[in-house]
Amino acid sequence: MSPERLRPVLAAARFESFLEGAREARALLDGRVVWNVNSTANGGGVVELLRPMIAYARGAGVDARWVVLRGTPGFFAVTKRIHNRLHGNRGDGGSLDDYARAVYEGVIADNLPALLERVRPGDVVLVHDPQPAGMIPALADAGAIVIWRCHVGIDVPTPLAREAWSFLRPYVAPARACVFSREAFVWEGFDGQRIAVIAPSIDPLAPKNEQLGPGVATAILRTAGLLASDGTAPTTFVREDGTPGRVERHADLVEDAPVPEGAPLVVQVSRWDALKDPIGVIRGFAEHVPAESGAHLVYAGPSVQAVDDDPEGARVLREAIGLRAALPPEPRSRIHLASLPIDDAAENAIIVNALQRTASVVVQKSLAEGFGLTVAEAMWKARPVVASRIGGIQEQIVDGVTGLQLADPRDLAGFGAAVTRLLADPAEAERMGIRAQEHVRDRFLNVRNLLDYLTLIKGLETPVRSP
Repeated sequence: MSPERLRPVLAAARFESFLEGAREARALLDGRVVWNVNSTANGGGVVELLRPMIAYARGAGVDARWVVLRGTPGFFAVTKRIHNRLHGNRGDGGSLDDYARAVYEGVIADNLPALLERVRPGDVVLVHDPQPAGMIPALADAGAIVIWRCHVGIDVPTPLAREAWSFLRPYVAPARACVFSREAFVWEGFDGQRIAVIAPSIDPLAPKNEQLGPGVATAILRTAGLLASDGTAPTTFVREDGTPGRVERHADLVEDAPVPEGAPLVVQVSRWDALKDPIGVIRGFAEHVPAESGAHLVYAGPSVQAVDDDPEGARVLREAIGLRAALPPEPRSRIHLASLPIDDAAENAIIVNALQRTASVVVQKSLAEGFGLTVAEAMWKARPVVASRIGGIQEQIVDGVTGLQLADPRDLAGFGAAVTRLLADPAEAERMGIRAQEHVRDRFLNVRNLLDYLTLIKGLETPVRSP
């Protein structure tokens, strides 16, 4: 994608500095590849970051590429365990013992040869999160400039988090630099010279964030089955590469009846992950957002069959369905669980966009977050947000100004009160949303992210070894 696409949404000075950075990156990385390695092509925040960043880098003349590690169910069970512990959560309660390490290293060994055939000395390799971290030593030995990008973390380390650090440390130690989303997430015992803090970002022109014309969001939600259909034709949109797309697939819905026309929507968009707390969101809404508000809750996550690296998703979805079914009829009738299709990433993104833009209040009641870009996405759409005061959400929301923060994400009454406050005062909600959008424009668009990585790579430069 050409960087010129960003000109309309950026201040002139910011856009010119981006173009200067693109010229500098082309010269610095001429003849070399910037590789990105992760563990899934579908679902999750890392994918949302990689798609536009790689596209804009290529549009700016940098040879950026993306490869996906192939794992096994046992491997992803281990890496989900690591992921949970990095958040201070026990997860499945399994061990990170010698057997877990053998499972992990076996998959790494299976994946390495194909990548090492392609990576050349002097190439830059960004290794994202714990799943492919085991590749770092071999890539560094091959002469690549390896950067480990950790997208998850915890504000106050716990024994569980330190256990995950101990498991991963031998793999990430050879990286030229380690990048964290927040200063608080940096592990203890790292050499400060090898650390960078780079907050994630969003693409303002991606299908998930692009402006939608009058009536378009409603039409998209009707086509996807999230609102009662009026028989309109499938809704079209423009993909990032300029080709046309259509919303044709339906969400899988658990509901008594479709959301009534004009009902206020409270929306959370998250993976089916216990740390995103769908159970708490459902209970908090059912017990503490009064029927008099007329509001309906839509909790939307990706289709669990299509997310390769999250073995817990199906279980969490079943728990959410079971809790909803056990509720009294009145609150149950106002709660809708949606599994969104992700066969077509752009179609999924435009559905999420429409859902957030239609929301009266967007919530993110997570128990743990690396950064929580769904907050920035909702803020970019000028939506008022209620979210937990954890992780990177603290950088995104100025409490009472650009959104409302929950001091204790497990306080269901407090969650319900914050949501009800914004539903009851649309004028305050609108002012908060407008301020939120400008906050994101200043701090969380991907122009800043790309320039941060350029600065990091410049600082790591050494003479390139001959092949």
